[in-house]
This record gives sequence, C-alpha cells and structure tokens, in this order.
Amino acid sequence: MIWLWVLLAALLTIGGIFWLGKLPAAARPLAGAAVMLGLAGYALQGHPSLPGKPVAAIEEPENFGKALTDQRQGMSERFGAAAQWLGMSDGFARTGKTELAAKTLEKGLERYPDNVDLWVGLGNALAQHGGGAMSPAAALAFDEAAKRDPSHPAPPFFAGLAMAQGGDLKGAEAVWSQLLARSPADAPWRPDLEMRLARLRDALGLPAETSADVPPADVPN
Repeated sequence: MIWLWVLLAALLTIGGIFWLGKLPAAARPLAGAAVMLGLAGYALQGHPSLPGKPVAAIEEPENFGKALTDQRQGMSERFGAAAQWLGMSDGFARTGKTELAAKTLEKGLERYPDNVDLWVGLGNALAQHGGGAMSPAAALAFDEAAKRDPSHPAPPFFAGLAMAQGGDLKGAEAVWSQLLARSPADAPWRPDLEMRLARLRDALGLPAETSADVPPADVPN
C-alpha cells in the first residue's frame, strides 16, 4: 500500500513538472529521469514499512530551566547600565524572538563592553536561541563575563544551567560545586544553587551533599 502512495506521488510530481511547470519538451526526458532515479534510490535504501522510532530527548532534572530571570538569583543589578538592555532582551525572549534578544544585548555590549551582566545575559540569550542548551557562542559569552569578574557568581551559575539543559550533567555538577564552595553563607543565590545541585547529583546517582559538607566562602575550613 505504501508503494502505491510513493508511485502516486511520483506521477503527480512528473505531471506538475511537465504541465504546471511548463517545462520545455527538450528538458522533459532529463526531469523524468531524475524522478525515476529518486525512486530507484528509495527502492534500494528506503524502508517505509519499519515502525517509527522517535529520538528520546535528553532528560534533565525537573524545573531546571526555571531560573529566576527577573531577579537573576540576586546575581545582577536590577538598575543601572545593564538593566535596560536586559529588560528589552527578556521581553523579546518571552515572545520567542530569541535572535532579536541576543542582538539587543550585543548592541548593549557595544556601549558597555566590560559589563558582566550583559555578557551573562548574552550567554543566556544565545543558549535559549539554541534550544536552551549550551552552544559555542554561549560558552564564549559566559567566558567573557568570567574574565571581567572572576568572583561574579552569575557566569558559572548560568553556564552550569545551560550545561544541564543540554545534557552535560557532569559538567554542570563540577561548575556548580565550585560555585557553591565559594558562595557566602548569606548569598541570596545559595539556597537555590544548593537545591539545583542536589537534584543534579541525584540524577547522576552521586551521594547527596548537604550545605554542611560544603562550607561557605566566609567560613574557614
């Protein structure tokens, strides 16, 4: 039955090329030969009777993509040079215009090339434009942010988030473990980071760590 539909599609294609496309008579044999060549290739390699096998999406811990973009975990300024550009970018991203969201931040970086929050925002926008996963361009943006302020928590936090969403759970666990080890006890992002890291370690089958196992940065070992 499937081959009947294949042949019908081939006949309709030939008919469309010959009559609707008004192909010159001299070129019709070549066009017909091309369609027949396609059918021959499908006959040799095609398997229309095989059942479909959808590719399983990479699993990530539940709710990992729900970062607090409005406050950015208390890691970035809510007012100042970056806030306006970040606000515009977030607005575009919420409507699905992820490319425009990234380009908006690139414009902001032309004016403020050393602003860590804008570099982090660009990394987030590029990751979102790539389907939520880390891409080379997003990784470069996070690296640029970290170079400008190695002590800033946002670059490793959001880089780890993109890694986790892309399926690199081990990479995310390593980045977040380092961030947790240097986070102060009263850091506003620490509780959320501990929660995400615990879920990540559980997904990897690693033993859970409590906050007591990872002393905050302002407490001597």
